[in-house]
Amino acid sequence: MSRKLRVAIVGAGPAGVYAADILTKSEVPAPFEGASVDLIERDPTPFGLIRYGVAPDHPRIKEIVKALKRVMANKDIRFFGNVSFGDDLKLDDLRQFYDAVVFATGARRDRDLDLPGIDLDGSHGAADFVYWYDGHPDVERDWPFQPHQESVAVLGVGNVGLDVSRILAKTADELLVTEIPDNVYEGLKKNVAKDVHVFARRGPAQVKFTPMELRELSHSPTIDVIVHPEGFELDEGSLEAIRAAKSQKLVVDVLQNYLAKEPTGAPHRIHIHFCQNPVEILGEDGKVVGLRTEVTELDGTGNVRGTGEFQDWPVQAVYRAIGYYSDNLPGLPFDVTAGVVPNDGGRVIEIDGSALPGVYVTGWIKRGPVGLIGHTKSDAAQTISMLIDDAPGLAPAAQPDPESVDAYLESRGLEYTTWEGWEKLDAHELGLGEAHEHERERVKVVPREDMVRIARS
Repeated sequence: MSRKLRVAIVGAGPAGVYAADILTKSEVPAPFEGASVDLIERDPTPFGLIRYGVAPDHPRIKEIVKALKRVMANKDIRFFGNVSFGDDLKLDDLRQFYDAVVFATGARRDRDLDLPGIDLDGSHGAADFVYWYDGHPDVERDWPFQPHQESVAVLGVGNVGLDVSRILAKTADELLVTEIPDNVYEGLKKNVAKDVHVFARRGPAQVKFTPMELRELSHSPTIDVIVHPEGFELDEGSLEAIRAAKSQKLVVDVLQNYLAKEPTGAPHRIHIHFCQNPVEILGEDGKVVGLRTEVTELDGTGNVRGTGEFQDWPVQAVYRAIGYYSDNLPGLPFDVTAGVVPNDGGRVIEIDGSALPGVYVTGWIKRGPVGLIGHTKSDAAQTISMLIDDAPGLAPAAQPDPESVDAYLESRGLEYTTWEGWEKLDAHELGLGEAHEHERERVKVVPREDMVRIARS
């Protein structure tokens, strides 16, 4: 008797939702008739980094949520939130109920940076800061802003570095119209940063900003963007990069416009410095008091070499935005250097080179934290294509009835949330925004227990 292919996707961010969408719309070979998917997410809410990794003043990116909601309306896709893989469910548990498992757990923590002084008070990971201002339930409610931190450094020239710089430079009142939780608004009022210094190890043609994000830096009337001419160099490797990618040319054009622009005298400034390689965070009495960089120079290929010249910058906090790193998943192999699960186009590969039957990856846990959200669709399509090719030979689940999953979670006493529960929480947060004295689209609920209670009410 034929039945639907049963697949668990661990992680309900864009990578997981896109994979579910592609799979449920695909033709699945015999002995199956179609596919049904359960998305399993450790947060009580869906959408992953769209909810907890995108700066709150980026409403256009949040529009992606509308598309993801349309996917989740599919009756063949279910959502189980507040269920943690490794703690609440293990791979052997999932194999009982599903013919295949796809991991789309992303990359959620900061990549390590081996610098002297990295552990000083005032040295922060960008991911921690992002999760705080986005109201993630598992981080502290207060951010340790200090009354003397008027100059801060941001290490890294990707979009996360720009987000962190912009949030540090904006006033709390400017962000009150967004969906930031009340504790974040109160925390940002304690931020006294006047100068935010962004450091790039290489030149303007090697930064990882996107043009839109870079332009948005100047949209606040309280911020001057100052690009410093020192290190603003274009070698032959840089010119090649500009010729090869229109977006990179646009980025350099925007930077040149900032370079030529006179400051307006705004109370906050974002400084962008090129060819400055951080080598040490300077401390005194256990606190950050500065950053030491080595001046670099382009070598003709777009890479840089050190000059032996050093510069000290008097900053009182350092935020490292050098990339995200994935968590090692229990029961799966892990490449510590790359921070990914070893795979061949999506099929998980064991240490001996053999495929781990019925186990797949997609998104950042598959390819590392690179690319934009749009790249996730083609990535998911590749993985799902492989899963469908493998479907006839997969070991069948012992308990393929979808209701078996609900019964198992309930027998474990797990307070899981559902898509219907998310809709309740969504409506609740929108209602909080409407009731606020200031016009706000929503106000996020932060405590996990409150989110779960509202979703399960």
